[in-house]
Amino acid sequence: MKALLFLLPLALAACTPAPEANAPASDASPAASTTAATPAAASTPQLDAYHWQLHDATDAGKQRLDGLFGNAEQPLQLDFSSDRINVSNACNHIGGGYRIVDGHLVTTLLAQTMKACAEPTLMQRETTIKHVLQMQPALTVSTAGGVPQLVLAATDGTTLSFTGAPTAETRYGGPGTIEFLEIAAAPAPCDHPLQPHASCLKVRELHYGANGVRIGEPGAWQTLAQPIEGYAHQPGVRNVLRVKRYTLAHAPADASTVAYVLDMVVESEIVAPDGAKRP
Repeated sequence: MKALLFLLPLALAACTPAPEANAPASDASPAASTTAATPAAASTPQLDAYHWQLHDATDAGKQRLDGLFGNAEQPLQLDFSSDRINVSNACNHIGGGYRIVDGHLVTTLLAQTMKACAEPTLMQRETTIKHVLQMQPALTVSTAGGVPQLVLAATDGTTLSFTGAPTAETRYGGPGTIEFLEIAAAPAPCDHPLQPHASCLKVRELHYGANGVRIGEPGAWQTLAQPIEGYAHQPGVRNVLRVKRYTLAHAPADASTVAYVLDMVVESEIVAPDGAKRP
């Protein structure tokens, strides 16, 4: 069964706009930096340098919102770029514009996918984060014990606290290069410095035009003797991945000089043991 999960120019075609928040009265110009939210020292963590993962949440009565904390391996997460906020690990993916106005997070033109979820934790996360974002919460960014922290405090007393995990760009010191890799359903034997009889991913590079249509010839198949961060291969499933490729400035002598980080699964297809693609 083949599932096309992503079309490059149509990424938001299946999204539904959410109500837009009205910015509080202010003459402040739009900004997307933590300095606008927190007039702290220069060491204040930058919003776009971290994946912000939920670690605490309380209601107006200071009672913990336990319903948000199932599936601890994938906590509710916020990601910021210079002008966009994205919410993941809720029922639906939510994204849109944002700015910081007088220390408040003001979101604009929010949109979300339209997936139905049976898992109560995911539904509760979605309901709560949408509620908080639409209330233009006060935003505070700080560092405690060397750990970056972000707090969103809504006017009704709901408070969400996040800790920051460095993004790949932060860890590797640059934006990386976008590549598309096709991952064969079956791994292949390969030479690995630490494993004499290792199996590695069998990959080849693909190319896409600006319209999302595949162009040119695929690259040659080769083995990849290193993991792709964020990707766990399932034998019998062929995938096309959008990855970010980073060059390592100080790689160990016996290690690769590049790192691959999963950005998105573009296409997934089950392949029968005989190599035939299942309908």
